[in-house]
Amino acid sequence: MIKVIITGSNGLLGQSLLNLLSEEKEKYEVYGFSKGINRSGREDFAYVSIDITNEENLRKSIKEIQPDFIINTAAMTQVDDCENNKQACDVLNVDVVKWLSEIAEEINAHVIHISTDFIFDGLKGNYKETDTPNPISYYGLSKLKSEKVLTSSNINFTILRTILVYGKVFDMSRSNIVLWVKQMLEEGKEITIVDDQYRAPTYVLDLAMACKISMDKKATGIFNISSNKLMSVFEITQEIAEVFNLDKSLLKPISTSTLNQTAPRPAKTGFDLSKTNRELNFYPKTFKEDLQKFKETLS
Repeated sequence: MIKVIITGSNGLLGQSLLNLLSEEKEKYEVYGFSKGINRSGREDFAYVSIDITNEENLRKSIKEIQPDFIINTAAMTQVDDCENNKQACDVLNVDVVKWLSEIAEEINAHVIHISTDFIFDGLKGNYKETDTPNPISYYGLSKLKSEKVLTSSNINFTILRTILVYGKVFDMSRSNIVLWVKQMLEEGKEITIVDDQYRAPTYVLDLAMACKISMDKKATGIFNISSNKLMSVFEITQEIAEVFNLDKSLLKPISTSTLNQTAPRPAKTGFDLSKTNRELNFYPKTFKEDLQKFKETLS
């Protein structure tokens, strides 16, 4: 049996991983780490209620389990919150990764860590894994620091960089772009959307699958995971309206400069996926194809 700890098991990716790994119960022994009660709606794994920012508890809990893999899906990802509360951001996004890497070295575990397109400044777009990061927000900086913790460690690690993750799980504490746009349009509400930021959104089931492939292949290093086509955020919302047969005329384009956001956002990200295709043998699709799949899971 392969022992796997998933930190942030109550989150969107955490729950998606629980669902995916439960399909192979004879292969994986899964432990979910999250705060409070188990919100996944599943009881076929070992749930550990834990505050992972408590280093002592984290060390003790992981050492008792002696996992082969630790998949770290826990992070502070609200970009403006990170800008306003840098200390809390550093603890969850950097310190926890440092502790995980130290513990992993002691027990010889492999860490799979989720990173972000926000480590880049957004000046060129379609980034390769080897492009030079230059974050323009504190969130981006914290995730870059977490990557450096792993790349300078002596452990086996996989970093999966991703963009604008969406999907739906059993009990969600927060929404995402697809669910939010869908709900607003279903309620007949007009929404303003930036048309000068470009992204390639990631279906959470793709990201979960990439985590599983990384385990099965024992893949190490950095990989990009997102859909395969760069679109403006406005175009993204238009596709959501189209796929769910909602009123596109409620979507109004605006420019980023009118938003007055606390933290700056990179204008253009998106990933070159050729290394992911080649080494993980994983071929993400277009946003529209993934959205169609997602729609089927909702019906």
